[in-house]
Amino acid sequence: MNNVESSIRETEFFTTSELAQKLKMNVQVITRKVQAGEIHAYKIGKDWRIPEQSVLDWLERNSNRNGRSPSTRSSPVKRTAKKANSDAAGEPRRTALLEYIMAQFEPQRDYTESDVDRIIARYHSDTQAVRTELVALGMLTNDLGQYRRVPDYRMSPTG
Repeated sequence: MNNVESSIRETEFFTTSELAQKLKMNVQVITRKVQAGEIHAYKIGKDWRIPEQSVLDWLERNSNRNGRSPSTRSSPVKRTAKKANSDAAGEPRRTALLEYIMAQFEPQRDYTESDVDRIIARYHSDTQAVRTELVALGMLTNDLGQYRRVPDYRMSPTG
């Protein structure tokens, strides 16, 4: 147990707000990256604790030293949007999951982005990508940050 104790004592941990301040980034961006698993962290109670080495690893992965700058990489949202615009019928399980999530929204009701994310989070950790995909596939509409289930969306046939 001494090795574990000494390694914990020697490791500096950051909260999401401390890391955001240190990197001059928005706290929500850091939190999203932690929740998506891009930055390895530990959830203790309601707060995330991010080991310094995880931050260094994440920064190295996103460094322009490895030949590709982060801006030239395809983000998960862009990949999801491209995927959504491709043949969704070729992915029946994904479509079924998205339709199940869509069915959790009441028709004729407006939802804020945080309401939508809260519902999506019950079923998938990448709320932003799923939200984007739901809109791209025409299951939800987004009008100035107000989301609504599309009433005339045709569910795919179940096999």
